[in-house]
Amino acid sequence: MEFEGNAFRYGRDIDTDVIIPARYLNTSDPQELAKHCMEDLDTTFVERVKPGDIIVAEENFGCGSSREHAPISIKAAGVDAVIAKSFARIFYRNAINTGLAIMECPEAVDAIKDGDTVKVDTESGTITDVTTGEEFKAQPFPPFIAEIIEAGGLVPRWKAKLA
Repeated sequence: MEFEGNAFRYGRDIDTDVIIPARYLNTSDPQELAKHCMEDLDTTFVERVKPGDIIVAEENFGCGSSREHAPISIKAAGVDAVIAKSFARIFYRNAINTGLAIMECPEAVDAIKDGDTVKVDTESGTITDVTTGEEFKAQPFPPFIAEIIEAGGLVPRWKAKLA
């Protein structure tokens, strides 16, 4: 899969309470969650994010509680991929299960600036900063994870397989 969009750049240890504040966890509706994505960190995020955009962050993205609401809100807000130096393990798993593409690539994170146009090819693991022309290599998804992401998550994948 290929994604291209503008980069939203954030720091390290972006926890799930910042991604989707606990006060909004009384719903599991993706569109409602999207309205509040990142609001405690970046009050303008939901106004500026467009379908296809990409979050770029430092180490330990998605740390904190194990709520699936975090990757659901990111994906529903229009973000196609998150590139980080590292992810909290439970967030990594929840992101895959909900169909949010995530890639670890410290070199890309160091180079990409807020607002740069970024292209991600999950099949090859190639990340391109279109603004600067720099190209980076991340680990591509294994076929079974690529299948989950392309289906939009684990549940849609199994529903399609069982149909």
